[in-house]
Parts: sequence; structure tokens; C-alpha cells
Amino acid sequence: MSRNLPEHRLDAILARYQIAEDVLASNPDAATLVALSREVSELQPVVEAIRQWRAVQGTIAEAGAILDDPAAEPEFRMLACNELREAEAQTEALERALVLALLPKDAADARGAILEIRAGTGGDEAALFAGDLFRMYARHAQAQRWSVEILSESEGTMGGYKEIVAEIAGNGVYGRLRFESGVHRVQRVPDTEAQGRIHTSAATVAVLPLAEDVDVVLNDADLKIDTMRAQGAGGQHVNKTDSAVRITHLPSGIVVLVQDERSQHKNKARAMALLKARLFDAERTRLDQSRAADRRSQVGSGDRSERIRTYNFPQGRVTDHRIGLTLYKLDEMMQGLVLDEMLDALAAARQAEQLAEQQGAA
Repeated sequence: MSRNLPEHRLDAILARYQIAEDVLASNPDAATLVALSREVSELQPVVEAIRQWRAVQGTIAEAGAILDDPAAEPEFRMLACNELREAEAQTEALERALVLALLPKDAADARGAILEIRAGTGGDEAALFAGDLFRMYARHAQAQRWSVEILSESEGTMGGYKEIVAEIAGNGVYGRLRFESGVHRVQRVPDTEAQGRIHTSAATVAVLPLAEDVDVVLNDADLKIDTMRAQGAGGQHVNKTDSAVRITHLPSGIVVLVQDERSQHKNKARAMALLKARLFDAERTRLDQSRAADRRSQVGSGDRSERIRTYNFPQGRVTDHRIGLTLYKLDEMMQGLVLDEMLDALAAARQAEQLAEQQGAA
């Protein structure tokens, strides 16, 4: 293959896929069934790409053999010539699809995610913008048939949120939203601005993959668990029981607080899930930095102190600074309707970056 993809690697993928399918057909235990079903699902598009590419290569070889045979009849030579032309026209697209399918995947991409949005500079306007961002993601999630469950929220005095944390469940949520982590900036005229001056505010978004039990093992001795009365906006009590749960992970200093449910048991379970997600994310970040200490990925850095996007309301545009993409569809963007267009561009940029790295290493 012209892109330095050895045949033995393709053979190994096909062999592994067949083994996994054979084991699944033998009625394995529940744990094996879940693990292999996930593996088969992940391998399926790769296997299909390999089979399609090889089928076309086979057609090219067969047609070439007929054309090279001086004894071939003219009718067969004409058919072979047409087949060769059609197959060669498909080769480039199929090869690119195969190369993309073979790019390294993040094992967490298929998981759900924890979405954290915090108001940054800008006071009340920043809190309002944080609320706008949350509604944008919630509407997008609804369109994707993902479920959104608020884990904790702290409302702003004029509306919006000082902070909101939610779990988004669905297939491939993290892989789709992972590049949203960073500082989002808004430029607009606040409703309270009498002079019509444009203000700049910001909110920070963090997208963390949901952790599974095997990812993070928590030691009870490392946890400090406090219960307290849940607080509403303005410090008012929303109930009279100690249902809010705060968990402090002593080794890392990470603190999570969940008070959305009236049930202390449910809040504790949600707080544990949130703590595991943050610890899992912290470990992934540490490993990523140690693997690539000498460079930063333009799209996939996950640097939450980096300004990644600007929402300019007077001009009706949204610009992603990492890939230089500007869309004059701000209203649709805030409705979650064209977020896919931005996410597709970010995914394509990441793929191009991976291809460049792969070719550079070849």
C-alpha cells in the first residue's frame, strides 16, 4: 500500500475480528460477552474498510492479468479495461477511508462524559454565558438522543450558572465533545448596558470521560465524606435534610460536591462517579503529557486555560481559533443546531494531524 500500511497488520486485524466473533458465538460468560461485543463493534468499521479495499485490489489484479495476456479475446480485454478504470477510480477514496479507520483511537471515545462549565471573567454576564453554553450542549445532546443529567449547579445572581456539572450518557459522547474543553469567550452587549457597549466575558468548559470501575480504584482511607444541607440560590435551604454530599480525595486534594437530589444515597453515588471521572482525567492528562512532553497537539491538547472559541453576537459569528474556522451562524450555534459542523471540522483537523504524525514517523 502506498501509505506504508503493511499487509500483515491488516491480516492481524481480520484474524482478531474472526476470533472475537467465534468466541461470541460460543455463549461466553457475561463479562466476556460485554468486552468482546465492544471490541467487535470497534473493529467492524475497520474490517469493512479492509475488505472493501482488498476487493478493489483484487479486481485491479484480475483485470491487469487479462490485459497482460496476449491471448485474451478482445471482448474480455474491453470488459477488463472498464473494470480496471472503475476500480482505480475507487482506490484512492477507499485507501483514505482505510487509513483513517486505522488511526489510533482513544479507548475512552466511546464512553459518556462529564460536562463541567464554569463562569470566568465577566461577573453576571459570564454566568449568563455559562448558562447559554449549557443549553447549547443540552440541545445538541437531545438531537443526538443522548441523556443529560445535572449533577450539581450553582446559579448566578442574574441567571445562568456560576458552575454547572452534568453527566451526558450515550455512545461516543466523549469522542464527540472532547475538543470542547477550554475557554469560550463571548462578545456582546449585556441587557444591563445602557450605553450599548460590547462586553467580553468568558466561561471554561471541561469534558471528562466517564470512568469505569476498573479505571479507578478508590481506597476508603483516602476519602473524606461530609454531608450537609443542600443550598439553593442565594443561600436558601432547598430542603431540611442533610442530603448534600461532599467528597474530598485526600491524596490529590480533589473535592466534589453534589446536592441536586434530595436523596443522600443518590448524591453520594453521583459524587463518587464525578470523583472517579476527575481522577481518571487527571491520570490520562499526566500520561499524555509524559508521552508528548516535547509537543502540544493543536486540537487535542485539552488545555482548559487556552482560549479556543469566540462567540461574537454583534457580528453573528463564532470562530474556533485552533483551526481558524468562522461560521456566521451564531443563533443556530447557540441552539445546538450547527454544533455538528464545528465538531466535524475539529475531528477532521485531528485526523489530519494524526496522519501527518504517522507519515513523519514512517
